[in-house]
Amino acid sequence: MTDIEITKEMLSFISESPSMFHSISAIQKYLDTNGFRFLPEGKPWEVDKGDNCYTIRNHSSIIAFKVGSDLNDYHFQMSAAHSDSPTFKIKAVPELEGPGEYLKLDVEGYGGMISNTWLDKPLSVAGRVLVKNGSSIEAKLLYIDKDILLIPNVAIHMNRTVNKGIELNPQIDLCPLFSAGTLKKGAFKEMIAEELHVKSEDILGSDLFLVDRQTPRIWGWKDEFVSSGKLDDLQCAFVSLKGFLTAENPSAVNVYCCFDNEEVGSNTKQGAMSTFLYDTLHRINSALGKDEDAYYQAIASSFMVSCDNAHAVHPNHPEKTDPINCVYLNKGIVIKEAANQKYTTDAFSRSVFTDICKQAGVQIQHFANRSDAVGGSTLANLSNIQVSVHAVDIGIPQLAMHSSYETAGIKDTGYAVSALTKYFETNIQIDDMHIGF
Repeated sequence: MTDIEITKEMLSFISESPSMFHSISAIQKYLDTNGFRFLPEGKPWEVDKGDNCYTIRNHSSIIAFKVGSDLNDYHFQMSAAHSDSPTFKIKAVPELEGPGEYLKLDVEGYGGMISNTWLDKPLSVAGRVLVKNGSSIEAKLLYIDKDILLIPNVAIHMNRTVNKGIELNPQIDLCPLFSAGTLKKGAFKEMIAEELHVKSEDILGSDLFLVDRQTPRIWGWKDEFVSSGKLDDLQCAFVSLKGFLTAENPSAVNVYCCFDNEEVGSNTKQGAMSTFLYDTLHRINSALGKDEDAYYQAIASSFMVSCDNAHAVHPNHPEKTDPINCVYLNKGIVIKEAANQKYTTDAFSRSVFTDICKQAGVQIQHFANRSDAVGGSTLANLSNIQVSVHAVDIGIPQLAMHSSYETAGIKDTGYAVSALTKYFETNIQIDDMHIGF
């Protein structure tokens, strides 16, 4: 596929994913189309060599796996990305009345977003709604495909110093406008009921989030750039999925993970710090008829690629990044490293992934934070609490991370797909500190 084609497919995937619940649904469609079998966590598992399966937790995290046809070198080759992005969560009692006849929504921040990028934008809501259905409660996906909300700025005439910078108060400045008087209190729940074709009184709960309605697009005179909401981290969720589905590795168990709640610390039942990965790998091991010792031997020989986007050099603020351990758009996949181990990359894992990228013909770049700045954490160092394996942190370079509308390079999606495909099809043989392919 060309850079344009693979990027358009990625943007279509993101458009199908207005919430973490929709992200998992979109991934599930890919897996079902490719013949994968769903294994509910609450049911017995039957797994054999050559099987392709997946399981889901909380409708917002997914783990898929492809069992090698011979398993000559039994181990796990894993990737991890995340399904969530910074946004605003709508509170359980959603409506704020006034002043006058205004009706607003009461929201709170989910993750560390750049708040002012949400102002004066067409917005909607997406997530899941729990509905009473006879004697049971059913989860339904909701995305209202219409511009229904907006968070208005204060006019410069009323805030003359706005261009000198202001601090937005989440409780005051970031409440989206829902109606100027046409709608009354209770209309929000009635709207949801109408969208889902259910009775308002049957709605028992919801996890709903704001969605930036700006259209994803490829842009630039020579189509150099791609901009969209949720590039962090749905771009990596997409490229690792494409590599996972394309590659065949008869000697190992390839594992694709997409976890929820990375943006709020991952310490949930479905986050990277949860037992989800540990439980899944243990059940694979047992279903294959292997004992506990075989599991620990496999883990000792396993590898994880943590896929989460990276900060590119800003065109107006190059001083924000390290002078030499810095990365640019359209220059290749990024290997991230930090002395504080917020990234898991070390010489061992860097060497493995660098060699794989060379085999794939993919350019690599190196990222480290400025020594006087603190960077964020990501997936591998958190999942390693439960499943300790060799791991490397990689990403795709982007600008304006955690903005409601982020920007990356057109070429880097293709680079990442090629690198992840080569990773999943390469049988990595780890024996203490010796690595073979």
